[in-house]
Amino acid sequence: MTWERYTQFAFDFPEANLNIDLSRTGITDSDFQDFESRFQKAFDDMEALEKGAIANPDEDRMVGHYWLRDPDRAPSPELTDEIVSAVNRIKQFAARVHSGELSGTQGIFTDVLVIGIGGSALGPQFIAHALGNPASNRTRTHFFDNTDPDGIDLTLEAIGENLGRTLCLVVSKSGGTAETRNGMLEAKASFERVGLDFSKHAVAITGADSKLDQTAQKEGWIERFPMWDWVGGRTSVLGPVGLVPAALQGIDIDALLTGARSMDAITRRNQIKENPSALLALGWHKETNGAGEKDMVVLPYKDRLLLFSRYLQQLIMESLGKERDLDGNVVNQGIAVYGNKGSTDQHAYVQQLREGVSNFFVTFIEVLEDRNGNSIDVEEGVTSGDYLHGFYMGTRDALSEKDRNSITITASRISTESISGLIALYERAVSFYASLVGINAYHQPGVEAGKKAAGKAIDLSLEIVKALENANGEAFDAPSLATRIGQPEKAELVYKLASHLAANGKKGIAKSSGDPWYCSTFSIAQ
Repeated sequence: MTWERYTQFAFDFPEANLNIDLSRTGITDSDFQDFESRFQKAFDDMEALEKGAIANPDEDRMVGHYWLRDPDRAPSPELTDEIVSAVNRIKQFAARVHSGELSGTQGIFTDVLVIGIGGSALGPQFIAHALGNPASNRTRTHFFDNTDPDGIDLTLEAIGENLGRTLCLVVSKSGGTAETRNGMLEAKASFERVGLDFSKHAVAITGADSKLDQTAQKEGWIERFPMWDWVGGRTSVLGPVGLVPAALQGIDIDALLTGARSMDAITRRNQIKENPSALLALGWHKETNGAGEKDMVVLPYKDRLLLFSRYLQQLIMESLGKERDLDGNVVNQGIAVYGNKGSTDQHAYVQQLREGVSNFFVTFIEVLEDRNGNSIDVEEGVTSGDYLHGFYMGTRDALSEKDRNSITITASRISTESISGLIALYERAVSFYASLVGINAYHQPGVEAGKKAAGKAIDLSLEIVKALENANGEAFDAPSLATRIGQPEKAELVYKLASHLAANGKKGIAKSSGDPWYCSTFSIAQ
């Protein structure tokens, strides 16, 4: 590593207080020329997308999350008006909640429960953690982000006696997402157990006329906010999905939108070296050979960015993880993403990163400002922030010594604008990279396949219950039970499902241990 290489391949964007350093990757000067024509196509693709081209042919949908922070770019005045109206309504709604004009059954709303899954939870969670401050938050924010009963109970325990002052945001575009529906029903039951009317605490964020929208109208929920079919879940955080909980928490949503809009302006530039998202996409292509040959390890050296790697997992892996390219060829594309935070990683997996399998590249995120205010010296002339920065520098050098490549993103400080700017930076990098490797970043057939498989497992569980109820107390091992319901080829799945039913005492189903274990039997006592 030399000063000359650093100055050649680190790129500064002072208008965004951002620096992108590719000097510790395998990039060479000729790469910029070699990729020029491919990036021009990527820039053209992006321009068409922002003008309203159909980007998701599977569902005949536009992709317009960029319009959320710049409504004048929407392809019709009607869409512009819808977006502007939604933002204004969110501000007015939050103001009414904060003033107490809208309150819970037992007083002013002190807590917000967001019920969602995937992008309907990951983005709001990241924003809440990155920008929240217990001393100034207008509400405490909680999440049902899974269909795990124990996790739901833990969240309800955290809310505790504030349930009567809790506002529930139910977030689902289709209104039929199983995990979100389950969370809504669990929340509703928790309110009813203590004699509270859930509808007086409920807000829907959903598509027009969806199942959830119809439920909210029928039951008279407090409010409904839109989710548009041209915004995917993983890019929805700067729409009502993320803006409603952020506004309720007291975060400046105008600043959120401004930060993303400013980054969008920079990442529209049609020169690679002048475009930070293009630089990231080029770095990813160089490190993975454009074929996902290495994983991306995200290491932000800032506690407020702890959840950023989880947010990026969905944004990047759902967008880029595709079986086929645009011509229908099987390519099995994607970049695996994982991460934690520095300097926690010094004591976790950096040992393997330095000396184990070289199947990754690192993205360091450096934040120059340690805190809002002065720091004490933990040693003479040295602060805790100096140590954090030192650990980042040391880790980066330790990896470079072993030829482990890294990208560094440097931000001046954590702010509302810088957080939304990071989101916008990566959103466009994903789109550019997808264009470079010839895939569609905006559909997700694999996700739908998983949902269908889950539905089949639920149906099979119901068949198991019915078969045992009709068996007059007779016990069956898994192969016999699978045969009884006419699906002998699914003995393994039947064993797993029946074991879960028995563990939860469903319908009186019991499991009798066998020897060996797989000879265990299942029955319902008569």
